[in-house]
Amino acid sequence: LPEMFQQLRNGEDLILPDGTLLKNAELTFAADSIKKYAFCSDTAYNEAIIPLVEGVDLLYHEATFLDKHADLATKTKHSTAKQAATIALKAEVKKLLLGHFSNRYKETSDFLNEAGSIFKNVILAEDFKSISL
Repeated sequence: LPEMFQQLRNGEDLILPDGTLLKNAELTFAADSIKKYAFCSDTAYNEAIIPLVEGVDLLYHEATFLDKHADLATKTKHSTAKQAATIALKAEVKKLLLGHFSNRYKETSDFLNEAGSIFKNVILAEDFKSISL
């Protein structure tokens, strides 16, 4: 019996001891596509992560600062919205989720605008936000 389950997993039809043919397509259904998620938090801009997050469905990347404060991002080992978007673009991810914003900024929409000028599919993290992939 375990070998029959393996045959089904391999996409094969089954032939029962009495000769009855059971089509794999009648016994199984296609699996949902695998979703990939990656997160980069409390991290400075580093292109070495690109191969690690390449092609994921959703990349959470911190964007503590806007580009006008890139010097602070470097000093504190954090990233800007522009840098996060650059990683997303180079890694060819499907969607970028920005978060970990510095309290110095009153409008988080500035993060969306900055990242959106580089990478089009950007959303902002919010408390209790639900994201479907």
